[in-house]
Amino acid sequence: MTKDNFFDRKSYLDILDKRITDLKDGYRQNIAIVGDELVGKTSTICKFLNNFCDNRIIIIYLEIRPESLSSFARRFIGVLLYNFLINSGVSLQENLDFLIAKSEKHIPKTVEKIRCILAALERRKKNNIFIDLLSLFELINQETNKFCVAIFDEFHNFENMGIKNLYPEWSKLLILQKNTLYIIISSMELKTKIILSKNLSLLFGNFQIITIEPFDIKTSEDYLNYRLGELNLNTGLKNFLIHFTGGNPFYLELISKELLKTETIDLTDILEDLLFLPAGILNQKFSNYLKRFLNIPYSQDYITILYLISDGHNKLKDIAHILQKTRKELILRINHLSELDTISRNGDFLKISDRVFGFWLRFVYQEKLQSLTFDAKNQKVIFRDKIESQIQEFLTDSQKTLIERTLELLHLFEDDVIQIERKRLRLTHFREIKALEFNNQSLREGVIGRSRDNLWIIAFKHGLLTEEDIAQFAKECKKYRHKLQRKIIVALQDIDTNTRLRALEEKVWTWDLNNLNQLLDLFYKPRIIADRE
Repeated sequence: MTKDNFFDRKSYLDILDKRITDLKDGYRQNIAIVGDELVGKTSTICKFLNNFCDNRIIIIYLEIRPESLSSFARRFIGVLLYNFLINSGVSLQENLDFLIAKSEKHIPKTVEKIRCILAALERRKKNNIFIDLLSLFELINQETNKFCVAIFDEFHNFENMGIKNLYPEWSKLLILQKNTLYIIISSMELKTKIILSKNLSLLFGNFQIITIEPFDIKTSEDYLNYRLGELNLNTGLKNFLIHFTGGNPFYLELISKELLKTETIDLTDILEDLLFLPAGILNQKFSNYLKRFLNIPYSQDYITILYLISDGHNKLKDIAHILQKTRKELILRINHLSELDTISRNGDFLKISDRVFGFWLRFVYQEKLQSLTFDAKNQKVIFRDKIESQIQEFLTDSQKTLIERTLELLHLFEDDVIQIERKRLRLTHFREIKALEFNNQSLREGVIGRSRDNLWIIAFKHGLLTEEDIAQFAKECKKYRHKLQRKIIVALQDIDTNTRLRALEEKVWTWDLNNLNQLLDLFYKPRIIADRE
């Protein structure tokens, strides 16, 4: 690992390694890698490929980009043959005719098929070109006993190449190609899951979905400590960066680079340079991203919805009221933004997928639009004030205990519905909320929330949660004779399988800090990064 490009991700690398090992052993399981833009999907693949060496495997990595089918076909063939010859001892050239000539004596049938494909392209006969290209993998296997691993980055762009019957034809081939492993990658998570469930849902040849997540709190902390080395950045500001970036490795790396360049640490200066200045990397990135919503039908609706969500109006009913839209009209706009993975929906709530983009929308883009004077100097002062206010709010809340933060959170509930761990949960509007002490040495503190028809009992476990803790907590809850109970334990360490099973038996929900932070995000409250008992 170098300080410049890669950190952690071992669990994902292990899955890739296992799937390729399984392929050689006669078991093929295709993979779909999804995740937010810049979260590390491609860098994870590149790290794997840099360390991978197996003469029985031919890796074909292709970024699927806007281009003609003819252009893609030539690039596909070139990459395939180049990687076939890479261990042959031949001094290689990135020239298609050269690669074909050097490959012919080793894989004559495959090269014959390639010549047919190229001839068809010359005659502009493209009906079966895509499937013919993919069939080359099995031909190579027949001639060499080597396995092909095809990696298509941003594979959904195939849809823009004019390939007829793309998914029906591909799905037929997936069933038959048992010696080829496909790894498809996409930043459009929702779209990919729809494609896999509707178009590529197969009994044989199906895809295992791997979601690349941002760094968790511990990994983000380790990354900053490693990356910043001896730089004297205090713990509070490090924790703010973890909260601000959401653990996105791209933003952590970008801000770390800027911190290492400065003699005096001023996080406000750095965020101003990146987000506010016209030449700022993130200002330009987000400005360009927003352009995709200009000059299209309902463009103003899309931009207004994004701003409203970033500004705290993130409930469907509130946005419909502000825009004076029917729920049906609003859902159409929301669905389009969701398909682009610009926003995500959780029950009654909406959320900007990229935390830093949401901050920019609220404090840079909208502030500039609303400015009456176009006074850049004044706008900069306002922006810096907002940054410093955000940092101070985070640092202030960081001094509060977990109990205090949870009590504040419960007071915000208004009977809205969300999902946590795929379970539907109504955030009850409580008439009474208070701290609670349990008669238990292991689970000592908690919170209780009462409404007319519901009761929440929440306990906190700072150490390792055990099956005995679950049993004792369930026993404590029986003292409250309310029929509709929501029993929750927030555990601050990993929970083992047996303990989770015991919790299921006792109908106890087990949460971690991520679940609690998920709720805090919906109410625009700072995340809990470090626990204060």
